[in-house]
Amino acid sequence: MQIVRDVAGVRAAIAEARAAASSPLRVGLVPTMGAFHEGHLSLIRAARTSCDLVVVWLFVNPTQFNDAADLTSYPRDEARDAELAAAGGADLLFAPDVAEVYPDGHATTITVSGIADVLEGAHRPGHFAGVATVVAKMLNMVQPNVAFFGAKDAQQVAVVRRMITDLNLPVALEVCPTVREPDGLAMSSRNVRLNPDQRRRAAALSRGLSAAKAAVDQGERSATSLTTIIAAVLAADGLSAEYIAVVDPSTFVPIDELDGRALLALAVPVGPVRLIDNLEVAP
Repeated sequence: MQIVRDVAGVRAAIAEARAAASSPLRVGLVPTMGAFHEGHLSLIRAARTSCDLVVVWLFVNPTQFNDAADLTSYPRDEARDAELAAAGGADLLFAPDVAEVYPDGHATTITVSGIADVLEGAHRPGHFAGVATVVAKMLNMVQPNVAFFGAKDAQQVAVVRRMITDLNLPVALEVCPTVREPDGLAMSSRNVRLNPDQRRRAAALSRGLSAAKAAVDQGERSATSLTTIIAAVLAADGLSAEYIAVVDPSTFVPIDELDGRALLALAVPVGPVRLIDNLEVAP
């Protein structure tokens, strides 16, 4: 696996691979902020299965953090990440520094209206502008055929999908299932900051979502009832959500009564960490 640090380097490496290929080269991109876990590795493996060249993007994007302490404490271990990416089948690790991504005088920001203004967008002002901008830059730098994202960040996926559509970007979006720990907790780089008691209680997020899904399977259609079920499971472990929402999976418009696909989404502070999770349900 080759490690590149600048746009010229990654474009040259991809151009060389395209020139050497006997047929059109399918380039897959896996966007990450590092601190790899099985969720990241599942994306790399998915890209390896369906693409000829796999590029892993490794960049802790400062513009999507609205909490300076969260940015500072975000786990970083490039050497470990590089080993895992190579083992997972990556061909290129693109690890630029901040100055490469945001050169002096950088003055352009992409905003996605509506879908980026609710839930995570409302609780983390500026977050999705940072996400949309860096993803657009990343796609332009690498110019992949397909980009692989995880379903755990469902609203991020919806924002990126909207941006790709609106800007006519020539890339397909592949969304891979959320990878979970044996107790159901969605894998996240931030989970390592939980102490043992917090880690135990954090599993209540997935238990709450599962309880709500079971209620839907048994005929419950009221969004208010579903959020109440989730809140009760959280409260049993001493947790209180920033939000619990039932929304349309594509638009993130709130749903009052289920009559088709719906996304259950929540954000919950657990000790020093803010965790998010979601689950799609259908009557």
